Amino acid sequence: MGPLSTEQQPFPASEGVRRVAGTPWTRGRVLASLAVLVAGLLMFHDAVPNAVGNLGGLLETFLPWVGLAVPLLGVLALLRRSALAAVALLLPATAWAVLFGGRLPPVERGAAHDLTVSQLTVSQLTVLQHNVADDNPDPAGTARALAGAGADLVALEEVTPETLPVYGAALAPDHPHHAVVGTVGLWSRYPLTDSRPVDIRPKDIEGDWNRGLRTTARTPYGDVAVYVAHLPSLRVRLPDGFGSGRRDESAVALGAALAAERLDRVILLGDLNGTLDDRGLAPLTSRLIPAREGFDFSWPAAFPVARIDHVMTRAATPVSTWTLPATGSDHLPIAARIKL
Repeated sequence: MGPLSTEQQPFPASEGVRRVAGTPWTRGRVLASLAVLVAGLLMFHDAVPNAVGNLGGLLETFLPWVGLAVPLLGVLALLRRSALAAVALLLPATAWAVLFGGRLPPVERGAAHDLTVSQLTVSQLTVLQHNVADDNPDPAGTARALAGAGADLVALEEVTPETLPVYGAALAPDHPHHAVVGTVGLWSRYPLTDSRPVDIRPKDIEGDWNRGLRTTARTPYGDVAVYVAHLPSLRVRLPDGFGSGRRDESAVALGAALAAERLDRVILLGDLNGTLDDRGLAPLTSRLIPAREGFDFSWPAAFPVARIDHVMTRAATPVSTWTLPATGSDHLPIAARIKL
């Protein structure tokens, strides 16, 4: 048999489109495996152990962002021409939708969330939570913004002795009642009674460290126990990794105080240094109802990636929650409307 003619010779790979090996249902097995792994991390994040570098807590802190793997893998599946990977991507996409789809579409801003008293029903309170930052370059501007928000209760963390008069003076006209313990405080339209510290200090912290407050707000709708708390910050250190031990210890102490609270209606306002998906906050999320409408990431203010500032309730219902414009702090203010 003679040599093949030009028309009969195979097309050289260098002169044409290189063929992709396999079929659409056999290509992309690695991508399909990654899609299954992402779905598993989303649905079973609490099974990721904290024994090594507290990886479980780190994953849960940024859990919504794991969903970004879906479009990335989708592009790779398209380039690979893999039907197998494309179908496998339905697993993480569905898992993300189950966990976070209820927070979409984004909450509308504007007049619907103006905190004016005239818009509230007789059984609703508006509350405002803000870590004002002890290194805030503009405490006066922050104080004016908070005072103008129109909330019934304003909880602040990282209030220093130097800035306390600034916040007090700005908030006093509409919030004549206040209670301050250490670096946390509450300003209220309504009288406050039985104000006292809540001991949430981790055992290994010494010195002057008071970051928990409990008071009773005498509202027109009945007494409400209000807690303000600032849990210890998380730290990333080598070789320990993502450290949350102090935060978790404080959360246990705060959870015990909430469990012992005698008033039925409770509102917790605070910088809890953890997201609602973080198992370290289970002593709180297992006892209270979080205000979790939308994502409303609160930290860092320049490019928020996590919601670590929270409003939680017991025997009351969070109706809506939203963020306010940035102040001089590295946190965004969080507001919520609560139905009593």
